[in-house]
Amino acid sequence: MRTLYHLWLHPFSRKVRLALAEKKLTFDLQVEKIWERRTEFLAMNPAGDVPVLVEDDGKIFANSQVICEYIEEVYPEHNLLGRDPVQRAETRRLVGWFDVKFNREVSDNLLGEKMMKRFLKLGEPHGPSIRAGHANIHYHLDYIGFLTDKRTWLAGDEFSLADITAAAHLSAIDYIGDVPWEEHQAAREWYARIKSRPSFKPLLEDRIPGFVPSDHYENVDF
Repeated sequence: MRTLYHLWLHPFSRKVRLALAEKKLTFDLQVEKIWERRTEFLAMNPAGDVPVLVEDDGKIFANSQVICEYIEEVYPEHNLLGRDPVQRAETRRLVGWFDVKFNREVSDNLLGEKMMKRFLKLGEPHGPSIRAGHANIHYHLDYIGFLTDKRTWLAGDEFSLADITAAAHLSAIDYIGDVPWEEHQAAREWYARIKSRPSFKPLLEDRIPGFVPSDHYENVDF
């Protein structure tokens, strides 16, 4: 059985979960506590991070974008990148925006400080970093509103890996209640459309040991 090694509230793992579900590919989920540095896991991915996808035939793929590009090539049904080079370039640009810029400015400052530090036993959360994450997220939500004012979805008229990537990051932050949706109606409407997709339902059912989600986390009509 195809297996995805992942971690709770890890945006890059969630990105692959959504992509696999949109492709209608079946898979088992295996939580990997990366801080334990299991020998068996390091043999699969010497970098020691998730996600890692193991195919039915034993082939192993690491790194969320590598995995997503792989499944796009091998399982071309339900296209997630775009129909032409220009569209694919725009999708990849926005994937990079959220995986690099958003992750650095928001995800690392909020999830990293509030959640990962606790799991990794790296000390107390850093207050200035959390404040920076709260300030930075407004810019990104405004950008989502700007894009969806001109397009049906982030990268164009079709749902794509750009939407998946943005939603993966925001869903993790939404779990801890740190997305100011009430101040960004356009982004909220876009996210509500994604929450209603069948691929998203398993994420809304996630429960992290020791952490209760925000009151509206699983509510599609939040």
